[in-house]
Amino acid sequence: MRVAWLVSAALACALGALVQAPALGQKAAPDPLALVDARYDRTAAVARAIWDFAELGYRENRSSALLQAELAREGFKVTKGVAEIPTAFVAEWGSGGPVIGVLAEFDALPGVSQADVPVKQPDGKPAAHACGHNLFGSGSVTAAIALSQWLEATGTPGRVRLYGTPAEEGGSGKVYMVRAGLFSDVDFAIHWHPDSVNSAAAQTSLANRSAKFRFRGKAAHAAGAPAQGRSALDGVEAMNMMVNMMREHTTMDSRIHYVITEGGSAPNVVPEFAEVFYYVRHSQTAEVEAMWKRLEDAAKGAALGTGTQVEWEIIHGNNPLLVNETLAKAMDGKLRQIGGMQLSAEETRFATEIGKTLAEPKPVAQAAVIEPYGKTLGYGSTDVGDVSWATPTVGLNTASWAPGTPAHSWQSAAASGTSMGFKGAQLAAKAMTLMAVQLYTDPALRQAARAEFDASRGPNYRYRSLLGDRKPPLDFRK
Repeated sequence: MRVAWLVSAALACALGALVQAPALGQKAAPDPLALVDARYDRTAAVARAIWDFAELGYRENRSSALLQAELAREGFKVTKGVAEIPTAFVAEWGSGGPVIGVLAEFDALPGVSQADVPVKQPDGKPAAHACGHNLFGSGSVTAAIALSQWLEATGTPGRVRLYGTPAEEGGSGKVYMVRAGLFSDVDFAIHWHPDSVNSAAAQTSLANRSAKFRFRGKAAHAAGAPAQGRSALDGVEAMNMMVNMMREHTTMDSRIHYVITEGGSAPNVVPEFAEVFYYVRHSQTAEVEAMWKRLEDAAKGAALGTGTQVEWEIIHGNNPLLVNETLAKAMDGKLRQIGGMQLSAEETRFATEIGKTLAEPKPVAQAAVIEPYGKTLGYGSTDVGDVSWATPTVGLNTASWAPGTPAHSWQSAAASGTSMGFKGAQLAAKAMTLMAVQLYTDPALRQAARAEFDASRGPNYRYRSLLGDRKPPLDFRK
């Protein structure tokens, strides 16, 4: 048994409605924020270790193992390798209900340099934590452990379940977990993300789908026997040209982007294989599917026109976030209760130097500001979207990077390995813990959030994955 923390009458009064004074005969409630603060050193150490690992999606073996070990040490029952993904896991503590899921990511990105200094360094590692998922995973684990301690100390019925979700960056790890039914008994899900601002706004996201289009032709000497060749690269380029013309005839929220991942090795050899990797996004799932049909038609036309063959493999697909404003407004209140980032002198200097490298720098003091609440459209995509259609879901962003820093940059990777990032993870852990405590203790909030969720999905809702029935693409980052 862990030691039960006793809270003074003054502290119970200060926490107000969040942690009520216990009735006669009940256990006293510990301060949830103190439970999170007690783990700061572990939050920072775990975040830094995962930052150093910088493992790509579905290959996060050390990162996943470290998070599992942290939870197992605190008495969580850990089930690893779920949803046919070796690095995915579920860790649970408690009994009865409500069941609250806490999401934890830990994959890195390719193509970005990483060093914990405010100056861009030459590329070294093959991956970097340019989206701060090292912080995401560590902060979420801290919140889950604090909640388990609070549940035990108060004797409150309920379970906290930490979901170790790999390959958010282009791999849709959570979608496979939703599809496998791992969220079927979850009452609420909580998540967060590193950012350059503090916000619990009700922000939606874009649905998206990606695929690798593979063209195959015939190799030949490009000068000596060109008539015998059929260029797979011509197929890729023809497809790209048609898709780029298609952009003019799409709706406002549409986003299409691609990279040529293979195009041949030598100019005097007609390429017999070429590959292009496409993303398509829109705020509505149906529009993604409509654009996707046009993308496939462009690929077929390109192959026909160049005398090549084409096939494609769906890599990932996410539904848009289903916002729950009942929960979002409650989370906004928690964030305002805690306050924003307070930077040390050293962190202020670091953020100031980073700011000099940004296209749109913001005042360093912005890290302490909580952004206004509102409902907005975000133009990124996340596999949290599929979770939000399975159970009422709420999240927040905390200032973990220098104000004005964009995600997926060397600047965000740098901050994610420093104390500024670690403080952002700790701030998020506090807000998530307070949010979960209220959900455990406030049946009216639970009922209101569930009613909004049911109304938003509609009476005839049936979950449909944008991935179809494909298996997790465990080698998509090779």
